[in-house]
Amino acid sequence: MPFISKDWRSPGEVWVKTQEGWEKKKVLECTAQRYAAISNFNNSDGKEQKWNEEGDKSSDDVAARVPPHCHITIKCTREIAGFNGLSEAVRRLDFSSAVRDVRRFNYICALLELLLCGERLTHLPGAAQKLLLSMLEQLADQVATSKQNLNALRALIVGLSALREAERRACWGRPLGSRALWGHHDHAIARINRIANSIRIQEPGPEVVPKLHDLPEECIREILLRIADHRDLDSASSAWSVMASLCSEQRVWRELVSFHFTTQQIDSVPKTDSETDWKKLFHQLRKLYGLREDAQYAETLSLCRHCKCLFWRSLGHPCIADQCPEYRERLKEAGGPLPPHPVPPAAFLKFFSL
Repeated sequence: MPFISKDWRSPGEVWVKTQEGWEKKKVLECTAQRYAAISNFNNSDGKEQKWNEEGDKSSDDVAARVPPHCHITIKCTREIAGFNGLSEAVRRLDFSSAVRDVRRFNYICALLELLLCGERLTHLPGAAQKLLLSMLEQLADQVATSKQNLNALRALIVGLSALREAERRACWGRPLGSRALWGHHDHAIARINRIANSIRIQEPGPEVVPKLHDLPEECIREILLRIADHRDLDSASSAWSVMASLCSEQRVWRELVSFHFTTQQIDSVPKTDSETDWKKLFHQLRKLYGLREDAQYAETLSLCRHCKCLFWRSLGHPCIADQCPEYRERLKEAGGPLPPHPVPPAAFLKFFSL
């Protein structure tokens, strides 16, 4: 049986030079706003860009910028032999820009935590290691600018420092691998630590009113009722006596229980007392069933069931169901398109050989 594929005499991939080195042009298609190298590459071909009267680029150039997405291979067969690369997926999904989006920040932090604390970083290729450390540095810059999520940054730095110390003793007191690569990593880790140590959270000045201490208890209670993480409630209790008294109310923990667990799960726990201790019940349910993973992130990656493509749901992706009329008709006959499947960070890493 003949094997049908691309002609081996083809010129191969088109590479574009960026500030971070050479990269495939098809990978940078989804990050055209971040990399100006593609437009410079197109200009070098002798083509003139069209500009409108307001001085912006024409609609043809804007249309060429596709949303961040990445096609993946779910299952290899005799006819389809695919390989999913982590570094290419991270670039095509534009994780570096996602760090600056408040909806995707927690998702990127959870992904980096799995790679750093699980000691998977050293099992990756050198290019992927440099890319993830670059993402962590951009995350540190975002935290330093916004003065938010400082605890998440510190947790990642602690995991990275522990991983670095473990690698120092991996092979006769030296890290296992390229000295030049680990030298690059040491410089990146030093820059990240320098950014984290320079963060200073200052109290707002007297011109900023009202402050949190000036709000009535009813407003503070409404703020606490919208917190979905029990660790944040514990931190709030230790920060201020008023919040400590409000966090001890049963209503706060009752709302947290109803948010994370179903009625069947709540009824499965036997109750010994006539009055339910909702805080104790929450921790019992958390140990039994765990917390809702989808509730931890404002936005997660999604997997299209038609074209097997990873994408951010808020940005969309070029799908075969929208581009092919014949496929769209077959979907209508089958009952309509299937909704995309959410992909949490742990499931995202399963697509790669880690």
